[in-house]
Order: sequence, then C-alpha cells, then structure tokens
Amino acid sequence: MQNFRKFGKKLLYWFLLFFVSFSITYLVMTKSADSFLKKYGQERAVYAQGDGRATADDVHLLARLISGEARGEPYTGQVAVAAIIINRVESPKFPSTVSGVVYQPHAFESVSNGEIWRQPPSDENIKAARAALNGWDPTYGCLFFWNPSKPVSKWIWTRQIIRKIGNHVFGK
Repeated sequence: MQNFRKFGKKLLYWFLLFFVSFSITYLVMTKSADSFLKKYGQERAVYAQGDGRATADDVHLLARLISGEARGEPYTGQVAVAAIIINRVESPKFPSTVSGVVYQPHAFESVSNGEIWRQPPSDENIKAARAALNGWDPTYGCLFFWNPSKPVSKWIWTRQIIRKIGNHVFGK
C-alpha cells in the first residue's frame, strides 16, 4: 500500500506538471499568435513558398525560430536560417511543412530548450522570414547550419561548408 501511495503521488505530480506546462504554453502561443495577426492585420494571409503556400502562421513560426537561433546575427544571417527551413521543406529528406521541420526532435536548440517561446520575434525577424519564403536563399540551397564556436555533434562537421554568415556556417 505504501508503494502505491508513493507511485500515486508521483503520478499526480507529473500529471499536474504536464497539465500546467501545456496550459501555459498554449496560452503563450495563442496570445502571441493573436497579437501577431492583430499587429500585422493578416488573418491567414498567404505567401509564396516554392510550389506550395505558406500561411501567416508559417511566417510567425519562422520568425520565432529566427529569433531563437539567429538573435544578434546580421539580417542576411537571419534570412539564411529561415532559408534552411524552406530548403528542408522542399527536400524529400525532411518533413514537408514548416512546422514539421521546426518541431523535428532535436533539430534546433532553441526549440529543444524553449527559447523559441521566451520572447516575441522582432520586426526584422518577421521581415527575414518573409524574405526567405519569397525566395531569397543566401545559403545557396544548404540544409544545415551551426555555430562552430559551440559544442556540436561530430557528424555535422562531415557536411560540406558552403558559406559563413555572422557566427554561423551553412552546409550541404
């Protein structure tokens, strides 16, 4: 009986932790998306994305990823990070949607550690996301980027480096 009580308390703890975390994340995401749409006056606006279509939600998610992954980088570097996502969407090796690529497990540090949700994207981040969605690719088709001054997987160094922009290198 004692073991059951311990297990029950732990189960209740984890359930409440998950429920509260999920609720807070949902509220932050909803409020953030609503304020984004209100600010830019776009209700489900559509942008060109290769042969497909991208919604305002795609622009916002890309802008958040840029904020998390390329904060402090030059504008071209911000566009390059978004271009990596678009290139992955168009590659058969990756998921076929912006959200599928962004939320791929362990693909982006800012998603894994929650940084993507800690602050709203700047106007420059949004502009960079739109530029990438409209076809600007400063990476020349790369699928990977990393900061060589941070610890990364040895595997990533097997990628051919095509370009360096700011603190990131971009590879195929």
